[in-house]
Amino acid sequence: THQGGDVVKTYSVVNTDRTVGTRIAGAIAKRFGNVGLQHPLALTFNGSAGQSFGAFNLPGMVLTLCGEANDYVGKGMNGGEIIIKPPTDAAYVAADNVIIGNTCLYGATGGILYASGQAGERFAVRNSKGQAVIEGAGDHCCEYMTGGVIVVLGSVGRNIGAGMTGGLAYILDTDSHFSEKVNSEIVSVQRVTSVAGAAQLKALIQAHADRTQSVKALDILANWDAYLPQFWQVVPPSEADTPEVADVVADTSVAKVLTSV
Repeated sequence: THQGGDVVKTYSVVNTDRTVGTRIAGAIAKRFGNVGLQHPLALTFNGSAGQSFGAFNLPGMVLTLCGEANDYVGKGMNGGEIIIKPPTDAAYVAADNVIIGNTCLYGATGGILYASGQAGERFAVRNSKGQAVIEGAGDHCCEYMTGGVIVVLGSVGRNIGAGMTGGLAYILDTDSHFSEKVNSEIVSVQRVTSVAGAAQLKALIQAHADRTQSVKALDILANWDAYLPQFWQVVPPSEADTPEVADVVADTSVAKVLTSV
């Protein structure tokens, strides 16, 4: 259907359907370059997508998947949105289950990914400008990241932030185990106390709730004052003087907290 120049389509997808959306992105790039489309192309898919769903997504492309996806979701994406959420009749708790596979958002240069559920290992590896909101991740999250913003509304695996030289990550730590999982060779971690940082975090969670109807996100927003102090901000040296970081009180770092107990 067409809505004022926008294109809206719905399709079924199965796990042998790889690189869904990539050929369309290539056709758009060939005609319009990296600026993408003036009017949004909104494609909705139902089912279990194969590898590389939304790879090389471009501005103007909005891909929504009601189901789950395999590895490499949003690989190399340059713009637009990828929205992944459970089917409306799902009987499981989305935040407690993996909804996308390993190495998602790999090498992204723009755009934003919303996933109402957990990601596998090496989420956002070598991400340089993409943004994402997910509800948990495996090992090596934000590895070699050089830019962008990642929000994780749940626990992460070990070695987070290894080789991370740019961008920011916000991690919800409700079980107080986050400090054990950080690779502190480059990054530092601190609570979110800057006005700009809290605003950035809340805006991304609100957008996530709006697009995925995430129960976890809605709960966090409804109890914001209780949840905000449970978030850690992962900060490489290149971001230390940014408004989202700069006015954070120094003694709230994990290192200071650990040495005081």
